[in-house]
Amino acid sequence: MYFVVIEVQSHVYVYTEEGDRLDILSNQYYGDPTLWWIISTANEFLKQDSYYLPLGVQIRIPINIGQIQADYDILNLRK
Repeated sequence: MYFVVIEVQSHVYVYTEEGDRLDILSNQYYGDPTLWWIISTANEFLKQDSYYLPLGVQIRIPINIGQIQADYDILNLRK
């Protein structure tokens, strides 16, 4: 099954800068570096097997992630 993060207006859009990584951005926006997969999934054009980001591209960062985490947990049979 394929997991998709639906685009909504409350998402933040940023341009990547030197030194940006998915885990660092996840920690900055969510306070948890292990949630990097949310940003990765929201940006399908990114390499899905790396924390590293291409320089100068616009990426989408979902902000209200409660429902994303709940959907993910349901798909992975977590409670």
